[in-house]
This record gives sequence, C-alpha cells and structure tokens, in this order.
Amino acid sequence: MNRDDNPRADDALLLLGRLDGRLQGSACADIFLARSRLEGASALAGLASVPIAVKDLQDWIAGRTPPPRSSEGLNDPISVAAIFHIALSRDQDLSDPLARATLNALRSVLDDRAEAETYATSDLAHFGPLWRQVQAAADAPFPTRDLLSLANRVFELAALTEPAPSSGWDVVSLDGRTLNLPPRDRDRNWLIAVAVPQMLYRAGFTTRVIPSCILLPKYLPPSPAELAKTVAQAIGRTAQAGLRELDSIERAAARIRSDLQVTKRSKAPLLARLQLSYPGLQPAAVARLLKITPQGARKLLASLQSHT
Repeated sequence: MNRDDNPRADDALLLLGRLDGRLQGSACADIFLARSRLEGASALAGLASVPIAVKDLQDWIAGRTPPPRSSEGLNDPISVAAIFHIALSRDQDLSDPLARATLNALRSVLDDRAEAETYATSDLAHFGPLWRQVQAAADAPFPTRDLLSLANRVFELAALTEPAPSSGWDVVSLDGRTLNLPPRDRDRNWLIAVAVPQMLYRAGFTTRVIPSCILLPKYLPPSPAELAKTVAQAIGRTAQAGLRELDSIERAAARIRSDLQVTKRSKAPLLARLQLSYPGLQPAAVARLLKITPQGARKLLASLQSHT
C-alpha cells in the first residue's frame, strides 16, 4: 500500500488544513460547499442503508424526480427525504455567512422541510428527538484538540443513541409455541455521522463546517483509539477528494468567465455557476434564485444552452 493510500494522522490533517485554507480564499467556495452538502448527504444515506448517488439528489433538487428511493418499496429503514432534512438542519444555525447563503439558495430550489413532511413524517417522529440530543451533545466543547478526543466523543454519542432495553415481542407460532423476538432496530450511526463535520469545526480542525467530512464507518471499531486511526484515514481520503473537486470547480468557473460573451449586467454567468452545483435547474427555480420572471428565466436558460 502506498503512503498516499493510507495517510498518517499528521499527513491527513495537513491535507484537511490545505483544503480548509484554500476554501478561505477561493471564489468558488460557495459552489464547493453546495456540492459538499450533496456528497455528505449521499454518504449519510449509505451509512443508513439507503445508498444513493449525488446525481440522485441533483435530479430531485432540479425537479426531475421525487426523493430518491421514494418509489422503491417500504423496506428502507429510513427515507432519503428525512436524512437530507436532518443533514441540512445541522447547518441552519451556523454563523458562517457563506454556509448560510448556500443553504438558503438550496432551500429556495427545494424546501427540504416540506419534502420531509410529505415523505418522512414517521421518520422525523422516530429520529428527530434523538437527533436533537446528538446535536446538543456533539456541540459541547472538546477537552483537547486531537482525533482521539473526537473519537471519544463519537463513542459517547453512540452510547446516547443505544436503544432502550426491550422485552421484545411475544409471537405465537402456528404450532402453538410462544416466541419472544426482539424488535428490529434501525441503524443509528448515521445520526452521529451527521454531526462529525461540525465536531471537526468545534474541535478546531477546520475554520468552517465542510459537509462532506462524514468520516465514520458503518460500524464503529472496538475502541476510540482504533476509531481515531480510521478517522485519520477517512480525513486523508476526503481532503484529497475535496482538493481535486475544488480544482475541477475552479477550472469550470474559469471557462465560464472566458466563454460567456455577455454584458456585465447579464445574469448568465451567475446561472452557469449555479448549474455547476445543481445541474438541470428548471425555469421556476431559476426565477426564484435570480429574482427574475419565469419568462426571463426560460430565455436565460435558452441563451446559456446556446453557449454550451
């Protein structure tokens, strides 16, 4: 295994610091954070056993489809709409103005709160109170600023999310025997993973919340020390991917500036930047985001397509 494939904790934190530093000065930080939210939500869905791709979320946001997996039956342990709403709720109280601006832009296109009420009422009733407990506990100050301290906090949250003891269900079989079956529990580690980006910020590893830093495995290792090693490896992979993503976004934004021959008052460059985050935006969403008429939005979309 190459060193880059399994970075040491120091290497991983240096990569994370590099990504965090570049976001402070990048003109494309807003696009990166918007995409990062979708990547984080996709990772959370995988932890919750409802795997989806970022494109599935983009299609939903653009209005091309209902929430991912909403029509695939009733066997999913939780709906994607609930996961997405809880993930966005993490960011709604952030003091970072750029994070709040990107969240407001997303909610102008897709209201996750209304979608969750429509598609995930029972999930919100089941997970909502526990998420609020996890969020409050995750936001407490850290005694030391190291990965072991973060791993210890994760184990504390895992204990908090343990289901209450239950005597199970009594079931009478066809031959008259009584069986005691424990109720089927739902995966809950994803609830802790929702809070990890904010814990990295609270512990001083980043200067803003980076939503794609989910980092946790589906199942926790046996000890905080082992988890700290796992988190270090995940930080390295996530930071490397984030740096590549930021490079790609900045190249695409540079092409927009050079290729679009428009007046300074044109909203076409702004729309092109929005489409880097949310491809396939419909005229109604464009009108809301850019504060123009629906007719103007259709014309702007048409003019942008003629340049691509």
